[in-house]
Amino acid sequence: MKVAGNGQGKILTPEELRRLFTDGLRSPRDKALFGICLYTGCRVSEALALQTSDIKGETLTFRKSTTKARLKTRVVDIQPGLAALLAEYQPSPGALFPGMRGISPTLTRFMADKILRDACLRVGLVGVSTHSFRRTALTMMSSAGIPLRVIQEISGHNDLGTLQRYLEVSPEQKQKAVAAIGF
Repeated sequence: MKVAGNGQGKILTPEELRRLFTDGLRSPRDKALFGICLYTGCRVSEALALQTSDIKGETLTFRKSTTKARLKTRVVDIQPGLAALLAEYQPSPGALFPGMRGISPTLTRFMADKILRDACLRVGLVGVSTHSFRRTALTMMSSAGIPLRVIQEISGHNDLGTLQRYLEVSPEQKQKAVAAIGF
């Protein structure tokens, strides 16, 4: 868990996500921003760099030039939960999350972090960071039995070792793994 800016962002439970999206995050813009981070497993900087033209039909495109390693473009399907959040948010053409005119072309990471910290304060969540949504998404996929190679393709990680450090293993998963041993 993240404490005073140190450590990894908390992996959120379904109940914590519900509270955050219903009572914590207030504007459709903020819900769309963190919904993209959750439903696509992207980094907040990748979401902030999106243009309205990156949403085509039922897919969201993270351009190679805006990803961390700048190695390849990723295309992720828009799930119904994310589609609902995006339908509620109607930005003007251009930057999906525009910044303040004349100051920044897009919303900054600093401002996204402040929005999230304020939302977490409203609902009483501790240890959450903007990276929590990415860790939560990737852990949810892993817990659902999605092969690591598929998760890697969605997340854009270069190697499986880096991806595995993101994933949290629950006590129930350990018990189930040990219970599978025997003859």
